[in-house]
Amino acid sequence: MINYSLLSNTILFRGIAPEEIASMLKCLGGKTKRFQKDSVIYPAGGFAKAMGVVLSGGVNIEQGDVWGNCAIIGNIGPYETFAETYACLQSEPMSVSVTAAVSTEVLFLEIRKMLDTCPSACPFHSRLIHNLLWAMAEKNLMLTRKMNHITPKSIRARLLSYLSGEAVRRGSYQFNIPFNRQQLADYLSVDRSALSNELSKCKRDGLLDFYKNSFKLKV
Repeated sequence: MINYSLLSNTILFRGIAPEEIASMLKCLGGKTKRFQKDSVIYPAGGFAKAMGVVLSGGVNIEQGDVWGNCAIIGNIGPYETFAETYACLQSEPMSVSVTAAVSTEVLFLEIRKMLDTCPSACPFHSRLIHNLLWAMAEKNLMLTRKMNHITPKSIRARLLSYLSGEAVRRGSYQFNIPFNRQQLADYLSVDRSALSNELSKCKRDGLLDFYKNSFKLKV
């Protein structure tokens, strides 16, 4: 069941009252669908007919090659959006895939109906377009963060860049990350075993402590 109050606090629906969202979703062809963990929501090479809003769970944006190598570009959490650009450019095949990181529910919206004024002349279209630009700007920031984290040559530098960025973004030295070890290694474009070794060294050197995906930076 869709929580309209929570949706009204997201970037896409910011400034729109919860009671207006239900009628908006009908206008935008809104449909919900559940995906099991590791299910492919959009495959690379396919076409996105609608943008997605994660209602629960989370999805990974992944880039692979013909040899089976995979790199995680980012993780999209609850009430964040994905596939906006490809849903706008429906003739452009996706260069990435979108996969359910855990059991996930997604709200799909037909972005073309968002960009074109509907016969009812709904007053929320201009607000939605404004919010959509903000959502796309956030995706650009996500890609910039990714590039900043994988620019350093050493595994330690990449790891500390990512963890430091998460601490700043969350306003706390203690936080959970959305990746397991393999996914974190893929995100940082490093070998999993080498990453695990470096984590142990960082813990031994008093830089951080961790348990599974929970981290505490020692500063």
